[in-house]
Amino acid sequence: MLAFADAVDRLNQRVANVVRWLALTMVLVQFCIVIGRYVFGYNSIAAQESVLYMHATLFMLGAGYTLLVDKHVRVDVFYAKLTERNRRRIDIFGHLFLLLPSMTVLLYWSWPSVRNSWKILEGPMSVGGIEAVFLLKSLIPAFCCLIILQSLSLLIRLLVQGAKS
Repeated sequence: MLAFADAVDRLNQRVANVVRWLALTMVLVQFCIVIGRYVFGYNSIAAQESVLYMHATLFMLGAGYTLLVDKHVRVDVFYAKLTERNRRRIDIFGHLFLLLPSMTVLLYWSWPSVRNSWKILEGPMSVGGIEAVFLLKSLIPAFCCLIILQSLSLLIRLLVQGAKS
């Protein structure tokens, strides 16, 4: 089981190593859009949409890594004051009864929309935009899968850690 957890961790690490460059690329593209518009009077809907696509990709595919390194949003009002054992219990509960079910439901309910988008190769959101909304929608199941896998990895580690103590 730990080999599975290690493989999932490596997967999310590799995905993060790729998508992190989108942050820099997004800034550069946005800079070019602003210069193009205000200096040269040129505007590109596709360039503007590319920033949206990069932003969505960065956050949707980087979420698994964020969970891996424990930088996700957490309300630490009580959690920080708890013992390690009680934190582990809360984490196990959160993975089993909150995170995994919610990601499963999101995956289930979004899949028909993603499937239909691929079926028609859904085009741009705006005239002159990027003709790949189906790719943008595909980020939803990818996000769910990466989060589910990372949640399982963390759950395995929490259970192994609990068994040792």
